[in-house]
Amino acid sequence: MKIHGINGLTLLDFPGKMACTIFTGHCNFRCPFCHNATLVLNPDSQPLIPEDSVFELLEKRAGRLEGVAITGGEPTLNKDLPEFCAKIKEKGLLIKLDTNGYNPGMVKELIDKKLVDCIAMDIKAAPENYAAATGLASFNMDPIFESTDLITDSGAKGLIDYEFRTTVVGGIHTENDFAKIGKWLKGAKAYFLQGYREGNDQIDAHGLSIVPVDTMEHYKEILLPFIPNTQLRGVV
Repeated sequence: MKIHGINGLTLLDFPGKMACTIFTGHCNFRCPFCHNATLVLNPDSQPLIPEDSVFELLEKRAGRLEGVAITGGEPTLNKDLPEFCAKIKEKGLLIKLDTNGYNPGMVKELIDKKLVDCIAMDIKAAPENYAAATGLASFNMDPIFESTDLITDSGAKGLIDYEFRTTVVGGIHTENDFAKIGKWLKGAKAYFLQGYREGNDQIDAHGLSIVPVDTMEHYKEILLPFIPNTQLRGVV
């Protein structure tokens, strides 16, 4: 595993759990609003943290930590992610995976092998707006649809907990996105609209803006008939 960052203690990244967060490098998307641009574009410029150091930390905090959140970058690009998760599970800890959903094969393997307890999948936009939201010239939605189906089905069977979430960005999203996302993810367990914030390590902030709270509330109202558990997060 190429680990480039670790937050030793958090109550935010794994809701309801005392956890540590592990940051991996590299991503197959180039979302202009991404706040981890260095991890996406130039991860090798960041220190590489040995796996042994991670497990030493987990040992030191045994009895305090309940879980580990694995984020990025995009963690599923690491072929040895299942082996890494298995080592964490041996410690009796829960695992939450943050993913963009573009590697459904890896997501399925983790679920089938019971190596992940919670998945948070980013929904970048309505399907026809995915290319713009991911910063790519074109986009194949099939892997995304496969992942959302897999996650919702696994959640319904009680195999995992999960949430979908979208960082709402002025200059990218309109109410049309959320009308279509609502129909697409109808019946999902939980969907969060996250407030975009300007940062110093973004891929491309040109033309982007913070969405007002009243507009966020309007988008939430559009979604509620389809996903009753739609909430705002990180909105001030």
